[in-house]
Amino acid sequence: MKDWNEPRFRAKQIDRWIWQKGVAGFEEMANIPKSLRERLDEEFDIRPITQDMAQHSSDGTIKVRYRLHDGHLIEAVLIPVPKDNRFTVCVSSQVGCSLSCSFCATGTMKRERNISAAEIVDQVRKVNSLCEATYDHPLTNIVYMGMGEPLLAYPEVIESIDRISSPDGLGMSAKRITVSTAGIAKAIRRLADDESKVNLALSLHAATDDKRNEIMPINESNNIEKLMDALKYYYEQTGNRISYEYIAFAGFNDSIEDAKALLRWCQHFPVRINIIEYNPIDSADFTATDPEQLDRFAGYLRKKGIMVTVRRSRGKDIDAACGQLANKG
Repeated sequence: MKDWNEPRFRAKQIDRWIWQKGVAGFEEMANIPKSLRERLDEEFDIRPITQDMAQHSSDGTIKVRYRLHDGHLIEAVLIPVPKDNRFTVCVSSQVGCSLSCSFCATGTMKRERNISAAEIVDQVRKVNSLCEATYDHPLTNIVYMGMGEPLLAYPEVIESIDRISSPDGLGMSAKRITVSTAGIAKAIRRLADDESKVNLALSLHAATDDKRNEIMPINESNNIEKLMDALKYYYEQTGNRISYEYIAFAGFNDSIEDAKALLRWCQHFPVRINIIEYNPIDSADFTATDPEQLDRFAGYLRKKGIMVTVRRSRGKDIDAACGQLANKG
């Protein structure tokens, strides 16, 4: 604005129109002079994501497929739990994924590119509007657990968190944001050094390197001990909550011996374990642990004083559950 000989306050006005109000075009900026709006329109583009498809689950979950400006498709999921006054959006951070976890549908897709900070913020903004229209309630929580590995899109993810939590952006508390990672030790340490305020979730899924190597190739370069050292550092630097995500696979990682192995990694810092029901995908042969075995596994950990939540999957009937996002129509 200074270079254009415009008053400096115009920059703040434009910033608010884009980041607080989420306008799709410069013509919507009502308090900006027409001549300036026209020049902005000539010099710049606003590239909002657009809804391509929405699917509604019988349990109230809504999966929305969005089209990006370059034609790529991504998915975000609204997970409502009205009785707990909890309305969560699961956002994507990459188009596809490069990690190839054997139980995850997104892992079968080629990683095309990182999703920009603006496109992540737009997911939150649009799903928030959907939540208000459908449930008469704004979003309460954000989880970076959709398509892609958030810590491999580090700059975009951090900028989006800053925009979402800024008073000049969406004004949501960083304490209501959780970033989930398959395990990038170097980036976890960077997150700590950047004094992040978000909660961190490690997609662990197996408590020994042999088993984790089998289902998550990233473990070969980021083994469990290396990850635990990084998480310990993160907790010491930030004091933020850490949780382990643990999908239970029948006959693979659901025995009491597996629970004992998992207990070993719960001694370094306070941790919550979220045990997740496995959601079948076409490309994997895993089956879900039966409920009785799941209860035995969780019960063992609870008796040892570990905080455990068994998360029943939401949105399975529309391929919106954990590990199922793959742009299926």
